[in-house]
Amino acid sequence: MLFLSIAVLSGSTIDNKPVIANKDNDAEKTGIVLNIHVRQFVNHYIQENWEALAAVKQRSARPFRLIDSVFSRYGLPKEMKYLAVIESDLKTTAVSRVGAKGPWQFMPATAMQLGLKIDSLHDERTHYYKSTVAAAKYLKDLYSEFGDWYLVLAAYNGGPAPVYRAIHRSGSRDFWTLEKYLPAESRGHVKRFIASHYYFEGISSVAML
Repeated sequence: MLFLSIAVLSGSTIDNKPVIANKDNDAEKTGIVLNIHVRQFVNHYIQENWEALAAVKQRSARPFRLIDSVFSRYGLPKEMKYLAVIESDLKTTAVSRVGAKGPWQFMPATAMQLGLKIDSLHDERTHYYKSTVAAAKYLKDLYSEFGDWYLVLAAYNGGPAPVYRAIHRSGSRDFWTLEKYLPAESRGHVKRFIASHYYFEGISSVAML
């Protein structure tokens, strides 16, 4: 069964904004190693995006209920819903500069491979339920391929090929070991997920098993 083991690190606040404590011993207790560079990234991301994250949180109840229901049915960790936060701010109207669309930011080819219809009248990438089902299928396939949720997040962002290249070059399947061989956007994607998870749940990191 797929699940997330959640680890809590001691934290503080600056101007009522959560900040991860710089305590490696807390990470050692939980088995999570969140190095200082990642802590700095998470803190900076939350500080810089506080208002945007707060706006997403205000309208997140209904989308999260739908995503939780679908992900539960597909045996996925519900925490993976925060992927939609960093992809689209949970907006069905989100469109990227390269043509990805909808809450899960599917490109047309990927969307159609996952069974979504795109024609002159309809684009199911913007249909919350149907696109979430497609995202669940895709995430489950990626997990079957990589067996690690951090690698799944990297592959969701940049495709499986760069992840395989990073695995080959690093000789490891551990994200924190191979991340330097990934494209910068994919590295940042994983860290933005960690930061968003921290913002919504007050938890600094996730151990994805």
